[in-house]
Amino acid sequence: MGKPDTRRLDRAIQQTERKVQAVQNRELWPLNGRERRAVLGAAVSTARGLHRGTGTDRADQRMDTSWQSAETRLIAEITALQMERQRVVTEAARAKAAKKSSGWW
Repeated sequence: MGKPDTRRLDRAIQQTERKVQAVQNRELWPLNGRERRAVLGAAVSTARGLHRGTGTDRADQRMDTSWQSAETRLIAEITALQMERQRVVTEAARAKAAKKSSGWW
């Protein structure tokens, strides 16, 4: 029995880490629909506030909250993928140990 096959999980972890970096750089592509609407709505509110001459504090805070929630979601996704990878590795090690102990010698 060789090494456990974790390529799929490793690839998903790397892709999600790239998404986190993109969110930290304020790129829109990794956001889901709800997060994208929240960010764009806050941007519109900021533009409206600038045009009217009123404050943009609330809209800026909404935009920051939207970016933080997207980053939190992606970090939670990375954690779940890493836990799944660890489970696969542990399961393979347990199976290998069981196979060794049940042999002739």
